[in-house]
Amino acid sequence: MATADDDALYVLTAVLLTPAQFPSVLGDDYPAACAALEIEPYAGGYGLVLGQDGVGARWTVIVDDVSLVAVAIASWDCGMEYDLSPDERSVVAALPGWPLAVASAAPGLPAPHDPEPEEGDRAPLSPPEEDGWGPAQRRLGADEVALQWAAWRAQMDEDDAVAEDVGEADGGRDSAGGPGAEPSGGLGTEPSGGLGTEPSGGPAHDPYDGVRRALGELRGYLDDAPPVGRVRSSFATGEARMLRADGPGWSLVARTDDMAFVLLDDEPREVLPVARGPRLPALLEALDAIAVRPA
Repeated sequence: MATADDDALYVLTAVLLTPAQFPSVLGDDYPAACAALEIEPYAGGYGLVLGQDGVGARWTVIVDDVSLVAVAIASWDCGMEYDLSPDERSVVAALPGWPLAVASAAPGLPAPHDPEPEEGDRAPLSPPEEDGWGPAQRRLGADEVALQWAAWRAQMDEDDAVAEDVGEADGGRDSAGGPGAEPSGGLGTEPSGGLGTEPSGGPAHDPYDGVRRALGELRGYLDDAPPVGRVRSSFATGEARMLRADGPGWSLVARTDDMAFVLLDDEPREVLPVARGPRLPALLEALDAIAVRPA
């Protein structure tokens, strides 16, 4: 696709958009992510190709050739060169802007910028603000915890009762954390240093009220199936699975053989650990059974 004309697309990177693997910045589930791009939630999924045109403008090209994009990503991850050149017949849409932050730029072109809008054009896609906090940043924070699970887990000691177990549906607490239990892990102590804490203000409150609500909604997913992609399962070390789940105002990261972490819209930049306890293992196993998995 890289030819010397203004209509060419100089590919910088690509990501998959499938029920089991999609940029969580776009939404809590696969249909929501597709809606953000104004495309149908096709079960076979899509590939998102991010690049610049001949004048340097940012474009996100959506293609239905998922296998081609998957091969390109796998090759790049292995340090191999791969010329990602989707056939024009596979192009579903070309949207201005990028939904994700891309650090690189095509050589020999002007700096990346949004294309000049024409009447009736949609607003360009753009990544969320790094210094803000909301659903997109919360989901990205959960993704980061999943990627750096070992480092995050090393900070937590369940013997110190860092968190409560699943708790009762009516908000009851069990022995993993008493009424005065405080979270001991936060984004201010994260290994990467990429997400800091913010001082809390206002009246004292229990952040684990939000955690209990999230866990209650997760139990509800077992009775009423959520939109596809709300619960996703991927490989972890050993025989364990890594779970990522989202819902209105919360995100969860967990290993089926270990504890969990919850992030909340109402608790900016905080990672709230949930001790394994007696009830969490069964919940995680049940969620893994209904989760979508990469092919």
